Amino acid sequence: MRAAIFRGPGEIRVEDVPRPSIEAPTDAIVRVTHTAICGSDLWFYRGQSDRDDGSRVGHEPMGVVEAVGDEVRSVEPGDRVFAPFVVSCGHCEFCRRGLHTSCVNGDSWGGDNGGAQGEYVRSPHADGTLVRVPDRHADDEDALEAVLPLTDVMGTGHHAAVSAGVGAGDTCVVIGDGAVGLCGVLAARRLGASRIVAVGHHPDRLELAESFGATETVLGGGDTDVVDRVTELTYGGAEHVLECVGAASAMEQAVGVCRPGGTVGYVGVPHGVEDAGIPIFDFFGDNISLRGGVAPVRAYAEDLLADVLGGTLDPSPIFTKRVSLDDIAEGYRAMDDRAAIKVLVEP
Repeated sequence: MRAAIFRGPGEIRVEDVPRPSIEAPTDAIVRVTHTAICGSDLWFYRGQSDRDDGSRVGHEPMGVVEAVGDEVRSVEPGDRVFAPFVVSCGHCEFCRRGLHTSCVNGDSWGGDNGGAQGEYVRSPHADGTLVRVPDRHADDEDALEAVLPLTDVMGTGHHAAVSAGVGAGDTCVVIGDGAVGLCGVLAARRLGASRIVAVGHHPDRLELAESFGATETVLGGGDTDVVDRVTELTYGGAEHVLECVGAASAMEQAVGVCRPGGTVGYVGVPHGVEDAGIPIFDFFGDNISLRGGVAPVRAYAEDLLADVLGGTLDPSPIFTKRVSLDDIAEGYRAMDDRAAIKVLVEP
């Protein structure tokens, strides 16, 4: 089969690799029809995180089940499915607690599992990992494009909102205008927030945030002091702040705009914070809570899927570019250049 391969910073190639096959009775083989490039993929693409030369990439698969092991019960060949960005068994202590990303039997989509930016993947623990799309939506392209973000960014933005404690009538601030931050706006609106202040660096993305439900936006850069401006807008800060970037500067903004006694929900993959440090005294001094981490997307999948298919949730506008697998290098360049928010890939 063909799959996207990392060949060093700035270089993604499509190469022939062995096609995965059933290895355990709990496995399923999925023919990938839709996948995506994630903002976190840019870290290794830019050489800012380690990645083995020759490794398969991608972690947001959607497709059609081709084969299942003898013990798989939840899906069968021909079913349309999507999968969160990590494999989870569904029955260990942490999966039962809704912490699927801490699954003791967890796995990734890379290596022998195929890499989700390729033509096929093997899903270990298919019953605990794969989410079936009802047949009536299985070939509805608009619906599928809206479902695809549930593999990662929509669930991650939702985790930020849940971790920050957003509820009906609340005021919240979303730091970051990437795909996760924009999905955080959607999640905050879904949870009933009455005021949502979106913070970012790109006017077009903040316009999209407004269409997603942001009631105010703050454009950073230049002479704008983001913390001062947001504090002014929220009359002293918000009790619920979503940190959706992962950079030290974003965490500093998050705690800076959080009201004393409030909560920062963080889901941005941390980069650069080891050297800069988390502003822990700011959390301490104002009794601000910090909650979040890697999003257990599988725990939210059914609820979010119901809303997407019911027409009340549509994150698909985050896909601002679509490429074939053969052109995936172009998709990486577009995201790296900030010419696309998120790229949909069709193997």
